[in-house]
Amino acid sequence: MKNSFITKLIPVLLGLLATGLIYYLVSTDTAIKLTQRLPRADNVPEELLADEGEIKIEGHFELFDGIASTLRGKWPNFRGENFDAISKEDITLKKSWAAEEPEIIWNIDVGEGYAGAAVLNGRVYVLDYDRDRQADTIRCLSFDDGKDIWRYWYPIKVKRNHGMSRTVPAVTEKHIVTIGPKCHVTCLDSVTGEFKWMINLVREYGTEVPLWYTGQCPLIDNGKAIIAPGGNALMIAVDCNSGEIVWETENLKKWKMTHSSIIPIEFEGMRMYVYCGSGGVVGVSAKDGKVLWQTTDWKIRTNIPSPIYAGDGLIFLSGGYNKGSMMIRLINDSGKIKVKKIFQLKPEVFGSPQHTPVFYQDYIYGVRPDEQLVCLDLNGNVIWNSSSAHKFGLGPYMIADGLIFLMNDTGVLTTAKASPNGYTQLAQAKVLDGHDSWGPMALASGRLILRDLNKMICIDVSKH
Repeated sequence: MKNSFITKLIPVLLGLLATGLIYYLVSTDTAIKLTQRLPRADNVPEELLADEGEIKIEGHFELFDGIASTLRGKWPNFRGENFDAISKEDITLKKSWAAEEPEIIWNIDVGEGYAGAAVLNGRVYVLDYDRDRQADTIRCLSFDDGKDIWRYWYPIKVKRNHGMSRTVPAVTEKHIVTIGPKCHVTCLDSVTGEFKWMINLVREYGTEVPLWYTGQCPLIDNGKAIIAPGGNALMIAVDCNSGEIVWETENLKKWKMTHSSIIPIEFEGMRMYVYCGSGGVVGVSAKDGKVLWQTTDWKIRTNIPSPIYAGDGLIFLSGGYNKGSMMIRLINDSGKIKVKKIFQLKPEVFGSPQHTPVFYQDYIYGVRPDEQLVCLDLNGNVIWNSSSAHKFGLGPYMIADGLIFLMNDTGVLTTAKASPNGYTQLAQAKVLDGHDSWGPMALASGRLILRDLNKMICIDVSKH
């Protein structure tokens, strides 16, 4: 009798155990549950519905009272309009600052991280993380005063891991595309915030979330979002209007996603996307996603800086982890692209642990591991360094109006001449009071957007 009772009880206990296990998985990590591409016609979708039998994850839209600015300067994606961290706006910038300058136009609190801003049509876009809601949050702000215009958010549990969000959105007149910390790619209408589609790279492509979460910034090119998932596809192109996959690049060597971002280049009439994956560097055809060339001479499992195109087939690569830097050249050999290594530098000569160097007027500028700013020529020779008296940590840098703007770790902004004639410092001011001022810069209409771990500011660097 006793054995019979136990026999009947076992299935009940197993059922309760299974239910508890499912609840545990659901409550601890939503990274595997968000919906696939789900084009929606309504402007404010109440929820993102998963496939039948899966848990649904809600997406939310909120409208605020911010108003888009009339300023029309743009910095629409990571490293600006031309992916080179150079502003080409015809605006004169100040070469020196008075004691109260540069003026802080607005400042806002942001979730812990290093996610930089994109700017287009008087709006500022930031992928934030809301710790109270435990949600990735896409914010559209007024360029005038930093007030929210709208927010779109979806719940995803992210723990503190040297910051949370750290990617810059890609924005066009019609779309904004973001990649969240756990590899959720989201597309919205860039003006209204209307939900278009979402791809969970972990679930759909077997992507392995990189150490310290996603660092790859999305690219929009010719109406397509270009993403490098790793896992089951090395690279994909997604139609921004429909969310449909245009092409996929087979990942034959099983390279994994890194923190490096994809850059588009033109080489002998061929448009291609260059990417530093975990196993090497690859060039993929923009037309059909086919691999045009690849090399394993340069590989870092946690590669962070993006490739730099220096023209004439030259691609400069740099990184941390004692890797240094390397210059390669693409060569068209009867229609087949070959890769030749031109030089490799030790890290003490030049490497870049975190940010991507800048190629400007035939010279490369970047901050090497000893925290000094360095000017290199295209043969790998150090033209000058800023010396130990001028160090910049892991902060970002960019070039505009012949000036290099550099942030250090503690919120000090420096300007220097972007010239091969030596390090000439022009101005310096402490503009942020926090730490880890590492977010990529954005410059538009003479306004520079900077951030540290918890604060984002917009300052005026123009000469009125």
